[in-house]
Amino acid sequence: MITGIEKAFAGFFEICKVNIPEKEHPKIQDAYSMVCEVFGDKCWESGENIVVHSIEVAKVVVQEVGLGIDSVIAALLHNVYYQESTTKLVEPKFGRSVTSILEGMAKINTMGTDTVELHSENYRKLMLAMAGDVRVILVKIADRLQVMRNLDSQPESVITKISVETSFLYAPLAHRLGLYYINSELLDLCLKYQNPAAYNAVSLRLKETDRERANFVAEFVKPIEEKLNARGFSFDMKARTKSINSIWRKMQTQKVEFDEVMDLFAIRVILNSELANEKSDCWQVYSIVTEEYQSNPKRMRDWITIPKSNGYESLHATVLGPHGKWVEIQIRTRRMDEIAEKGLAAHWKYKGGSGNSEMEAWLANVREILENPELNMVDFIDDFKMNVYADEIFVFTPKGDLRKLAAGATLLDFAYEVHSGVGDRCVGGKVNGKNVTLRHKLQNGDQISVDTANHQRPKMDWLDFVVTTKAKNRIKASLNEEVKREAENGKEIVLRKVKNWKIEYNDDSIRKLLKHYKLKLAQELYYNISTGKIDMLEIKDILVEKKEESAKQLITEMLPKDKVQELDFSGGDDYLVIDNNIKNVIYKLAPCCNPIFGDDIFGFVTISEGIKIHRASCPNAPQMIERYPYRVIKAKWQDTKKKSSFQATIRIAGTDEIGIVSQISHVISKDIGVQMRSINIENSNGDFDGTLRVFVNGLEHLDFLMNKLRSINGVFSVSRAD
Repeated sequence: MITGIEKAFAGFFEICKVNIPEKEHPKIQDAYSMVCEVFGDKCWESGENIVVHSIEVAKVVVQEVGLGIDSVIAALLHNVYYQESTTKLVEPKFGRSVTSILEGMAKINTMGTDTVELHSENYRKLMLAMAGDVRVILVKIADRLQVMRNLDSQPESVITKISVETSFLYAPLAHRLGLYYINSELLDLCLKYQNPAAYNAVSLRLKETDRERANFVAEFVKPIEEKLNARGFSFDMKARTKSINSIWRKMQTQKVEFDEVMDLFAIRVILNSELANEKSDCWQVYSIVTEEYQSNPKRMRDWITIPKSNGYESLHATVLGPHGKWVEIQIRTRRMDEIAEKGLAAHWKYKGGSGNSEMEAWLANVREILENPELNMVDFIDDFKMNVYADEIFVFTPKGDLRKLAAGATLLDFAYEVHSGVGDRCVGGKVNGKNVTLRHKLQNGDQISVDTANHQRPKMDWLDFVVTTKAKNRIKASLNEEVKREAENGKEIVLRKVKNWKIEYNDDSIRKLLKHYKLKLAQELYYNISTGKIDMLEIKDILVEKKEESAKQLITEMLPKDKVQELDFSGGDDYLVIDNNIKNVIYKLAPCCNPIFGDDIFGFVTISEGIKIHRASCPNAPQMIERYPYRVIKAKWQDTKKKSSFQATIRIAGTDEIGIVSQISHVISKDIGVQMRSINIENSNGDFDGTLRVFVNGLEHLDFLMNKLRSINGVFSVSRAD
């Protein structure tokens, strides 16, 4: 009786006979024997047989990815390689190339990756491991596709983890490597597990409209087939429905129902052309199609003249078919179709194993970005995913050199594509001879020159409009350099000040400051000091056990010498003496409490307005003393007989009697030393509340006036308002 394992291997081996040279078949048998010997009938907790899983992954590698013997064997052995007892047996039997792929996969599988937000550092390591050998990525994608196809048997927590990880990383990688169908299937499966209702709704509508689409396709292709046959072309035509995820995404972004999605399917013409005639044949077919059906020039895509960076070649046209329906038609050769189906792997077949030079350049760029220790992996994964799915535009330098950029790229993206130094100093440029700004969005075929200036530096807001990962990472790196420069300056400030203060400054001091300001790095502390966000006097206050300092000492540390010389310390250094004439512009009376001569007062040294004089009973005093004790200085009034004028506010309340306002005004006007600034009286239910603003000579004068007001008949309350 044939077991499930034997049946799975028999089907797989039939596929290998067609795709793998016969001389390599014994290696496949040996690898299969090793897997069976190690695992036998063992299953994982989910119930899936380990050997069957390995065979199915190898089947994807050979049939859907199109890789060679080493990758197929690596796929068969990828679970064997995690068993310490058999690891050493692999290289002597199957060679270094197989071992290299397995080592890369082992690195990935031992990372215990979780969602991007939770373990971003693991993703850096994972991407680096995969960027070393493209075959590692391809075999790992095959493994992930097999896992996604059998995800139903897993618990809910595993389903969520694997589907999120797949949509963030493996599906975009499959797309970037040209494995469009695998990418589509992975995204469909992600939608199935992440949003079952949406997946089922679209899937059901596709089944319901299947016959209708088949009839339409038959009607559409008939006249084209007749004309192509008449011209002697050898070809196949087939229709391919868009993926469920793609349809659902269009419904969401365009806010339309299923029946309103314009291009539910694409019709493909695949030509059997000689390599030398490929381009001319494709353009002839394009001409025949657009003669039969009206084309939409805005939807024309030429990836034959300039292929996509992952090697994709095809002509795409959108034409108005029968019954007024728009249809996408894709024209390509058999070779181009295989590259579209199997991506990078097909390049090795057609270019003698040399692969795709652009792909190698892309992987080298990924490695360079990942090796930056300051890289934020969450941002990288987001940018990576976004840029992988973005369309491309093709633009030219002034010398006519071609550059590929993501659709939506700006002049600044182009500048960074030319060279990071050009991007850092870019101030604008010309597109097709016209001056444009950094933010200008580029179009296909633009010819671009960049203007630079030595004084230009990257700005934080540049990150808001650049779209390429290269530009974003370089801007972030340059901004980090600016932070480093500021931090170095801040460190010099600290060291200079603590030396002047004769304070010991060591690691304990730094830890104390970081804890106080709730910072993680000393660099952040020094940066905030350099940019003025942290006050050095506050640092002194934290590091030094509080000792009583004289007012003159405190002010000398905070104000320029020429300003300090103008101040009066005639009563001794412990107090700042305040002239009741307030002629000195270095200090001002605080409007929040309006101190007047005779009040208990203190000084507060502000950052930009000199010294403010407050009453000791000022409502803001407790907060100032608690938060900025190092800015508070003792102060007292100068003992003088000179008369001056201070604003005071008096609150007055009483019974609303006839002539009460006249009586209040009379009392004030009789006192020749008082000046009335304003009076405001409000009546309510037979009572009144009033506010008087007056100028008096000092506290005694104010008390005298308030007593006079209290003596008025009907007044029952008089108080100072400030």
